[in-house]
Amino acid sequence: MNFRVRSKEEPEINLIPFIDVLLVILIFLMLTTTYSRYTEMQLKLPVADVEAQRDHEREVLVSVSAEGRFSVNKQGVNGRGVTDLVSALKADAKVGPESVLIIHADANAKHQSVVNVMEAARRAGLTQITFATVSPTPGSTR
Repeated sequence: MNFRVRSKEEPEINLIPFIDVLLVILIFLMLTTTYSRYTEMQLKLPVADVEAQRDHEREVLVSVSAEGRFSVNKQGVNGRGVTDLVSALKADAKVGPESVLIIHADANAKHQSVVNVMEAARRAGLTQITFATVSPTPGSTR
């Protein structure tokens, strides 16, 4: 009989194979990941295929040109400021709390011009705002 006390060996975790596997996974992810360039994002403007039934009596059309000029119901607005547009909206007979404001903005119009129209609508008490879109022509790529 062997009555000697054996020394217990501490189990050791070998980290070398674990690190090797992690490096292989890291290299795999680096090679298969695609990087997007957000500065070169291509945008497509919305296109409407069907025109919904509209109530033309409650519509207020505001057009914005590429130069930043406004017109309310095809009547030109003197000035390019928000206050000029608010006074033109309030002077229009169609404008009321139940009116719908439709913004016709040129594709080259500045974003600030459209925001000015929305601010003028808020000041004039118009809460229903929509944007006009164009119907796609067959065979065109927008």
